[in-house]
Amino acid sequence: MTKWLNSLQPVGALFMRLILGSSMAFHGYQKVVPAGALHHHAHYVVTLGLPYWLGYVSAFTEFLGGILLIVGLLTRLAAALVAINMLTAFVTVGIHQGFGIYNYILALAALAIMLLFYGAGALALDRKIGFA
Repeated sequence: MTKWLNSLQPVGALFMRLILGSSMAFHGYQKVVPAGALHHHAHYVVTLGLPYWLGYVSAFTEFLGGILLIVGLLTRLAAALVAINMLTAFVTVGIHQGFGIYNYILALAALAIMLLFYGAGALALDRKIGFA
């Protein structure tokens, strides 16, 4: 049974990348693409006591990092940035919003940390072009 499960590790890494990447890209898209959304998000970040420019970093980390995770390109870098982003979101927002929100934020952070340590897996562009 263990051999069979070990043989499915590339599929598990693919699922982790797709779930985390699609969630991050979806939320990042809402902060980057609509008119005025990026500016609005940056102002929201200021209300949390963080610098204005971190709003831009956060939004683009979610959007572009999510896309990179989906395709499996620069996976460890994208996962590290997403993990930092999610842990910052947990400390500044999540712990004040209740279990439903911080549970989700921590789950995303855990997926990002797992991908940071494990890598993209065999079914990723990183592996195909030699980054893994």
